[in-house]
Amino acid sequence: QVQLVESGGGLLLLGGSLRLSCAASGRTFTPYAMGWFRQAPGREREYVAHITWAVGRTYYADSVKGRFTISKDNSKNTVYLEMTKLINEDTAVYYCFADVSGDEYWGQGTQVTVSS
Repeated sequence: QVQLVESGGGLLLLGGSLRLSCAASGRTFTPYAMGWFRQAPGREREYVAHITWAVGRTYYADSVKGRFTISKDNSKNTVYLEMTKLINEDTAVYYCFADVSGDEYWGQGTQVTVSS
């Protein structure tokens, strides 16, 4: 079993920056990839970004490309999401996920609210 715990959410002003973290624990952890989705009120969960664990290749949704940066620390089993130039549309609950041998694991989510 794999547990994912997100942290770092909060209330930010428009244009601000924030870093989310997602730490994995549990069984021997060798995911194919880890990443982030988000869900805004009244909307479906949407993909944000992911990173492959072995090579570190990164992928982003168009809506965050150039503003968000995903990274990882293999030694800490942790993935990060550096968010900059925040806009109102970034307000959402951000969920971390891990793809481990085809099994998906999700965190409980962390709220990010952008205020103008």
